Amino acid sequence: MTIAELCILIACLLPIVCAWIAKQKGFGKPRREGGFDNHNPRQWLANLQGLPARAHAAQMNSFEALPIFIAGVLVAERMQAAQGTIDGLAIAFIAARVAYIGAYLADRANLRSLLWVLGLGCCIAMFFIG
Repeated sequence: MTIAELCILIACLLPIVCAWIAKQKGFGKPRREGGFDNHNPRQWLANLQGLPARAHAAQMNSFEALPIFIAGVLVAERMQAAQGTIDGLAIAFIAARVAYIGAYLADRANLRSLLWVLGLGCCIAMFFIG
């Protein structure tokens, strides 16, 4: 497994981390007291405020970022681009996404947008390095 392929796995796990952050305050509480409602999770999530709501939004965006990242890695490897370059771009993508999630949780909208663009740039670059 290449470093870039390991980064695909990490990118796939990032939304799960965000989901845990979004739902953690609701774990262990009864539904009638605002606890997580596994019978109707989408409605429960739609009513979140503050940091949990931002964590949920970061989770959704993390899922949205996956296809172009996975495709970029696989296309670059299929084109037999230099593995070090692919790995570097994949690591940069993961770093940008982790920082993006942090900026989202901290409610730093402009920084978050910049990090989103950087991550997208890494993905697009992988299509042209071969």
